[in-house]
Amino acid sequence: MREILTSPLGAIFLSAVCFVLGSWLQRKVRSPLLNPLLVAVALIILALQLTGVPPQAFTDATQVIAMLLGPATAVLAVSIYRQIQVLKRHFLPVVLGCLVGVLTSVGSAYLLCSLLGLDRALTASMLPKSVTTAISMELSRQQGGIVAVTVAVTVCTGILGAVLAPLLVRLLRIRHPVAAGVAIGASSHAIGTSKALELGEVEGAMSGVAIGVSGLLTVLIFLFL
Repeated sequence: MREILTSPLGAIFLSAVCFVLGSWLQRKVRSPLLNPLLVAVALIILALQLTGVPPQAFTDATQVIAMLLGPATAVLAVSIYRQIQVLKRHFLPVVLGCLVGVLTSVGSAYLLCSLLGLDRALTASMLPKSVTTAISMELSRQQGGIVAVTVAVTVCTGILGAVLAPLLVRLLRIRHPVAAGVAIGASSHAIGTSKALELGEVEGAMSGVAIGVSGLLTVLIFLFL
C-alpha cells in the first residue's frame, strides 16, 4: 500500500476519490461545513495515518496537482470574459474593494502575529493567506516563510471563506452581486470563488477578477515589507 500511495498515479487517484466522496457528502447532507476540499483533506490524512505513509512522500507524489494550480486559476478568465461589460462599469469599485480587502487581510494577520509573539518566519508564512496558493507560496518563500505552513493557512482561509460566504452575504445584506463577488474573491481566493460561482455567474466572475487584482496588490505590498 505504501508503494501505491507514494507513486504519482496512486496519490492522484486517492486525492480524486476523496474529493469525489466529499462532493457526494455535501450534496447529500447539504451542509456548508462539509466542504469537499475539507472532507478530502481529512480523508487523505486518515488514509496516510492508517497506512503509515510519510506526508512528505505523499506530497512529492502529488506535485502534478500542484503544477495545475496556476492553469486552474487561469480558467477563471472564461467567466470574467463573459462579464467584461459588468467589470468595465464597476472597475474603480472593484479595484478599491480589492485594495481594502488586501490591506485588511495583511494588516490583521500582521497584528495577530505580533500580539501572539510569532517569529519572522511564521509571520511571513501567514501574511499572504488570502491570495491564491500559487502566489502565496512564492511570496512566503521570498520573505523567508515556511511554505508548508503558508499552504495550510491559505487552504484553511479558502475553506472558511467558502463555508461562511453565503451566510455572511445574507447577514450583512450584500445585495449587489459585484460587491459579493469581490468580497469573496479578495478574502478567500479560488476556493471561495467556487462558492461564489454557485451564488451566480456575476458573483463568480467578479470573484475571479478579485483573485487576480488582489494577488497583484499583495505582491506590490510585499515589495515594501
